[in-house]
Amino acid sequence: MLATAVFLVLGLVITIVAGLIGTIIGFIPPRGDWTLRGARVWARLVLLGGFMRLQAQGRERVPRDTPVVFMSNHESWLDIPALLATIPVQVRFLAKKSLFSWPFFGWALTSMGFIPVDRENRRTAVKSFEAAAARIRAGRSVLIFPEETRTTDESLLPFQRGGFLIALKAGIRIVPVGLRGPRQCLPKHSYLLRPGTITVRFGDAISTAGRGVTDKGELMAEARRAIEELRGNTAAAAAVTGGGSDAAAEGARDG
Repeated sequence: MLATAVFLVLGLVITIVAGLIGTIIGFIPPRGDWTLRGARVWARLVLLGGFMRLQAQGRERVPRDTPVVFMSNHESWLDIPALLATIPVQVRFLAKKSLFSWPFFGWALTSMGFIPVDRENRRTAVKSFEAAAARIRAGRSVLIFPEETRTTDESLLPFQRGGFLIALKAGIRIVPVGLRGPRQCLPKHSYLLRPGTITVRFGDAISTAGRGVTDKGELMAEARRAIEELRGNTAAAAAVTGGGSDAAAEGARDG
């Protein structure tokens, strides 16, 4: 209860201050770069206020010479600050549309050039991925949660194909990211924070060179296997076959 109270109070104050500053400076060219630097400070302070330790591993594996598509598992609202604080390059997120309507926080997301996704409207969702492709062409990496929503247990949800199609069409690499700890600290449908350690692990970039859209199932399976390994679920990683797991195939159909 103490951790939750401190997290909420400190988080609210920091978010208001950072949101106002970020909104003001966010449109200074290059758009969003200055705000993102401040957002990383915001993210670390918010996690610290909840008595959470943050560990990052494999940051040296992230390419610095070209934009990439980061793909991470999605466990908790804490995923966003954890990734903001640890991704070592300029990046733009695809985030749930409703977050952009929040005062201060949503204003900062907009000023940073983050991309809203409306999962209920397929047409606008397609436009969101087109906007992500435009960010990549402008030289900015993007982060996508291929599950699209938070899981409620240890299992990865089916992957959706949108982010993989972006990577394939743009011919850029995918950097898999594994998160461990956010769900234990703040699970879905819970508002009670539990202090703990959040670990963010970056994997080796996955090449899309020589691959076409018909290879998306294989690519989804490769990314899924890498994310499972990075989050420490070696049994699930071993169960993903080279041709694509059932979950990945289901995601390809639904996405």
